[in-house]
Amino acid sequence: MSWFTEDRREGRRPRICVDMDDTMADTMAEHIARYNAEHGLSVTKADLHGKWLWDHVPREHQPDLVRIMCAEDFFEDLEVLPDAPEVLLRLQEHYDIFIATAAMEVPSSFASKFRWLKRHFPFLPYRNFVFCGDKSILRAEYLIDDMPRYLKTFEGQGILFSAPHNALVTGWPRVENWLEVEQYLLPGGVPRALAQGG
Repeated sequence: MSWFTEDRREGRRPRICVDMDDTMADTMAEHIARYNAEHGLSVTKADLHGKWLWDHVPREHQPDLVRIMCAEDFFEDLEVLPDAPEVLLRLQEHYDIFIATAAMEVPSSFASKFRWLKRHFPFLPYRNFVFCGDKSILRAEYLIDDMPRYLKTFEGQGILFSAPHNALVTGWPRVENWLEVEQYLLPGGVPRALAQGG
């Protein structure tokens, strides 16, 4: 990873890329709530331990899950996961923060995701919002994501943000919440990349 060393010699601050869905935003809760309301059911996150919502619902409901997520207002009012704004604001004092969301999976989400980020994280510069498909293109020291498939192809250090669907996954440092993210990346108030000398 020579680019890490070269960039750091030039004085660049360490970078953190952060996923949006189910890392900053409680996307799963919104998906479950809309699905339950539409079908009169009571699916909970606890029902999804180690699996996706898609794996839990009847096959005939699969198209409904897609339609629900593709609704223009789906990403507009997602709940912010606890402590995410406060921790990212503190991390921003030591790291350059980039939001990397795989928006290509739901192209209709671009505008609403942008508005959501500006509303809840106004301190993050919009030029640091990366709407992408393949996250292997990202150049950063860290990627915080709930999706193992993105961590597998990331060249830096992946950090797995806990979610029901990844409960059985191993292979990366795992954080349960944003306070644990802060403890991992700012141990003793020192940026981890500097504390480790790299």
